Amino acid sequence: MVGMSLPVLTSSAGLPLRSAGWHGRDLLAAAFLFAATAAVVLWQNAHVAVLWDLSYVLDTASRIALGQLPYRDFPLAHAPLTFLIQAAIIRLTGRVFFHHVLYAATAGGLGTVLAWRIALRTLREGLRQSWIVSLLLAAPLAVLGVYSILPMPSYDCDTALSILLAVYLLQRLEPGSRIAALVAGTALCLPLFFKQNIGLPFLSVSLASVLALLVQSLLRGKQHSTQPSEVPAMLAILVGVAATLTAAVLLLSATVGFGNYIHWTVQFAAQRRLPGLSAMLDVYRQPSLAWMLPCVLAAVLLLLLTRTKSLWARWPALVLLAAPFAFTLYTLWLYDDADERGDSLLALWPLLLILAAALALFNLRRGLSLRALVPILILAAIHGTLLSQQLWGSTYAIWPLLMLLIANLLVALAGIEGAHSARQTITVTVSAVLSATFLICGGAYTASEERLSYADLPDEPAVRSTLPQLAGMATSGPYLAEFDQMIRFASDHIPQDDGLILLPGEDPFYFTTGRTPHFPVLLFDPATDPYSPAELLNQIRARNIRWLIVKHHLQIKEDPTPQREATMRLLLGEFKLDTQLKGYDVYRRP
Repeated sequence: MVGMSLPVLTSSAGLPLRSAGWHGRDLLAAAFLFAATAAVVLWQNAHVAVLWDLSYVLDTASRIALGQLPYRDFPLAHAPLTFLIQAAIIRLTGRVFFHHVLYAATAGGLGTVLAWRIALRTLREGLRQSWIVSLLLAAPLAVLGVYSILPMPSYDCDTALSILLAVYLLQRLEPGSRIAALVAGTALCLPLFFKQNIGLPFLSVSLASVLALLVQSLLRGKQHSTQPSEVPAMLAILVGVAATLTAAVLLLSATVGFGNYIHWTVQFAAQRRLPGLSAMLDVYRQPSLAWMLPCVLAAVLLLLLTRTKSLWARWPALVLLAAPFAFTLYTLWLYDDADERGDSLLALWPLLLILAAALALFNLRRGLSLRALVPILILAAIHGTLLSQQLWGSTYAIWPLLMLLIANLLVALAGIEGAHSARQTITVTVSAVLSATFLICGGAYTASEERLSYADLPDEPAVRSTLPQLAGMATSGPYLAEFDQMIRFASDHIPQDDGLILLPGEDPFYFTTGRTPHFPVLLFDPATDPYSPAELLNQIRARNIRWLIVKHHLQIKEDPTPQREATMRLLLGEFKLDTQLKGYDVYRRP
């Protein structure tokens, strides 16, 4: 790929060869990146909690920890692994919120370290200053890591971490390494069971890629009457995938029913959340592309046309390459509004995705290899993520994946520059500008909580929960104080065995109280609630639900309760007001 005299760390079939192991400076760098990322996650949790997201994960995990099974005993529109991990934490360590914070901090730190090691191995294939440039790319992930923006247990974040693990294992495969390839095949399946709209595209493209490589190797071996050394590894990957999927189907069939799983995670989830193609394409209608993309293309053209002649175009090319990122930095002073600053940073996504896709297709023209296919796997995962809420809502967990695409772009830039730059000055300078942009603007984006703007987070000191189960939970506004009061009322006045529902279910009630849920739905949202108002009332009667707690002072800015007016009209004909608390009305069914 690059016109340099560096050793290429791949075999003839594109399977990466093992590089040198960890050195002292690598351990120090890994420790620093891990600690910095974990510190950001801990700092985030020290002053912000989005109760809507927390309640869905923690209350669902609590009912699993009590023995209720998703898909069979209650509907769940998401894949199970995040909820099972949090349920295991509850079973092993009790209902303590801070334990889940520690999990998020640990996962965030691991994600940054994995992204750094993948980027380092990629950059070694074409960049002399690969170690320092890899650190430049990894440093912003302290504030943009998988758990840095949304710092609480989340399936998107866990999926991004599992993708990093799968790419890391693929990147380290050697020809003939059957056991490692089996493990890599298993890892390719993990994202599917964290979040299906991300994991399915990732796994599908991964399987297609491995099959294409296998066919190419077999055809080449047939021509030379030999079996290529990489064939066993690729067969082992396929065996690992097949064995993992078979085991998952058997386990689901024996526990919750495979048909139930498909109904809720595929049919119901697609019906409620899958956007149209036009909505997906909106991410590439970013106005800034009209000048950013021509700048980059002009810079590449200048370098290509002059690479064997004069050096006069190098500095204009550098200015053109740096312009989109310098402008993003400038917007910190240009705009006062955090929303506009955030949009300016996110506008870099379509630019970099287009460039990465073009480079990936160009590399494929030069022959199939695992190195050429890995960016395509990452692109598939990113676009699967964008299916959730399109670009502006879904990038919070996948910044490390973007950094891996940037690493490939930098290797290509170094190859273009290499003919007349012994030190690859342009590539290193662009790396520094990129790092500064994402570190500074990303830090401002995370600190402003712009991604969490769907929740009301007043600009005032955080209030801590006084409940022992929620020790360490803090957020601004009156929400935790009001929730604490409601929990104490429920403890004193609502019998432990009485069934109840909470509308819309914003608070982690069951995690905090340890009560057993009597109703299938805990969070009333179009993406999670399958019942019409009439069906909801019938379920309440059939399950003898005695209490209704309606939260009217929501932290989330828009009440998502489906058909709220019709629902409340039916429910208030069945329940009578018992007590009014700060933020809550408590009703009892005679």
